[in-house]
Amino acid sequence: MKVVPLGAGQDVGRSCVLVTLGGKTVMFDCGMHMGYNDERRFPDFNYITTTGDFTSRIDAVVITHFHLDHCGALPHFTEQRGYHGPIYMTPPTKAICPILLEDYRKITVERKGETGFFTSQHIKDCMKKVVPLHLHETVWVDDDLELRAYYAGHVLGAAMVYARCGNESVVYTGDYNMTPDRHLGAAWIEKVRPDVVITETTYGTTIRDSKRARERDFLEKVHSCVLRGGKVLIPCFALGRAQELCILIETYWERMGLKVPVYFSAGLTEKANRYYKLFINWTNQKIKESFVDRNPFDFKYIKPWNRDYVDLPGPMVLFATPGMLHIGTSLEVFKKWAPDERNMLIMPGYCVAGTVGAKVLSGMKVVDIDQYTQVNVNIDVQNLSFSAHADAKGIMELIRQASPRNVVLVHGEKSRMTYLKSKIMGEFGCPCYHPANGELLEIETSQDIKALMSDQLFQESWAKEQQRRQELQADDQVAEPITQLPVRGVLLLGDGGKRLPRLLDPSEFDLDQVPVVSGPNVDAPAGGDQQAPAGSIAESPAAMDESDIASDTVVFSTRKVFDEDTVAKRMGLDASADLSHAILAAISELLTIDSAQVRDSKGADRSQTIEVGNSIKISAQPTDNDSLPALLVSWAWEEEELATQVLVIINRVLG
Repeated sequence: MKVVPLGAGQDVGRSCVLVTLGGKTVMFDCGMHMGYNDERRFPDFNYITTTGDFTSRIDAVVITHFHLDHCGALPHFTEQRGYHGPIYMTPPTKAICPILLEDYRKITVERKGETGFFTSQHIKDCMKKVVPLHLHETVWVDDDLELRAYYAGHVLGAAMVYARCGNESVVYTGDYNMTPDRHLGAAWIEKVRPDVVITETTYGTTIRDSKRARERDFLEKVHSCVLRGGKVLIPCFALGRAQELCILIETYWERMGLKVPVYFSAGLTEKANRYYKLFINWTNQKIKESFVDRNPFDFKYIKPWNRDYVDLPGPMVLFATPGMLHIGTSLEVFKKWAPDERNMLIMPGYCVAGTVGAKVLSGMKVVDIDQYTQVNVNIDVQNLSFSAHADAKGIMELIRQASPRNVVLVHGEKSRMTYLKSKIMGEFGCPCYHPANGELLEIETSQDIKALMSDQLFQESWAKEQQRRQELQADDQVAEPITQLPVRGVLLLGDGGKRLPRLLDPSEFDLDQVPVVSGPNVDAPAGGDQQAPAGSIAESPAAMDESDIASDTVVFSTRKVFDEDTVAKRMGLDASADLSHAILAAISELLTIDSAQVRDSKGADRSQTIEVGNSIKISAQPTDNDSLPALLVSWAWEEEELATQVLVIINRVLG
């Protein structure tokens, strides 16, 4: 498997990771970097190809959520660079993504005056290529590549994505949060045991204090500032932390009876809140339950912001976008309020290096906004982490849930990755990597084979394990819970497609008969007998008429042993009844009801056989004094799925 970060390699921002698995290439995320305004803003797509033929090189693009550092370069890649393949994202991401992209375009083109940027039409055309990806739904990109989404928390619609092609699989987390908050649940994934987990590490060395303590500290600081007549600026992105902190402020203002005005920069967030109402099923259980009586996103104390309010006297609280003070309303208001020491700036999330927010948090007292503007920073700066990213404990917990063979770290600073890498390798004992942007990482993958185990093999293996545990207990030793079951069987591989291989007990067929079935003898004289095919996997010639089996076909057979007295009692038969005939008649009737193509035939020895489909045969096996009665079932591998349904019906009859 090959992994190449085109963005977010030993860095935060511009998330874009190429993964080649099973001969297919998937691009996970296609974001922009908020710290750059030059060619470094977007991933280096020339790494993929310099000819512009991206569609033949990339089989699918997957966007994990709507934040611009994960989707901001998508219209550029599809409409300006020429990728025309499928794009996958969850329905909330598909709905909200174009809103943020259009806002980003307006700021870049209409306010900053940049040229050559993607247009509104580009955004619309890009969204037409999107295929919805619902939670826990398996989507087949083609005959070999499958995708499945898992809930990631973080923001509305965020998903972790499991991809599998052939025998190779990967989980790409995007951004996720393992701690539930006031409006979203915690991330969760099945124990999918992928070859690789690619995880974000934004807070890879941080272990946060309790959420309740952080919320109390936040509210106390806001309250103290407005009491002294100051203004509070809280930069945040329009969706995610914005709704989290608004719910917190709304509840506190209600409880304390405060009259100080609270504002939210208008336009973008009003649209965003409409989508929170639309996709209420993506929120946590508390929000869903309260939604019946009152929409928690219809805020009573929080009003839309007007740019004229910036110079009004008196205290106020403003939630302004974006969250890193690099453009937009938050930066415009910061320039006005920063010189006044009565005011307060609360940074609730992570700031990428190079943004004004990162400069302020580093302690700079004079900040260059651009080449023409400097701002004196006298405002009280507070950094309170309400980020919706997993901390070190959360990252370790996700790795424990997924149980990967390898871990790749992205979306974090190199120093934090180095520390976390040692922790992961020490605790889980698996290889861990943190490649830089443009660095090719090749990971050797082992081949796991998923197979259907026969009832007989499972029962014998289970009996042996129970016997081993009894022996341990007899020796006063503690037997650990059964988490793995050793088996000794023969693996019959499938056709290389979606049909699963089978794991059988050696006694279920004759190993000497495994070679491939031979075809008809073309040299036989006209009208003469043809050579009978040899090498089918069957327990006895009675299992099937081998001359009916096509060339190069492998045939399975199994014995379904039953207790005569028990079955006769269940069917209401007396001792003189022909039990085998009654059982086959019941099976034939149920198969007919199930719309199967059923044919009954009798041999020269008056033995009865039921034929289903093209190759499935069910017959009563002759018994002697030393053997239990049984049904013999055989089928060609091409009808594996139909045979499974037939065996279910046989089990119903035999009980």
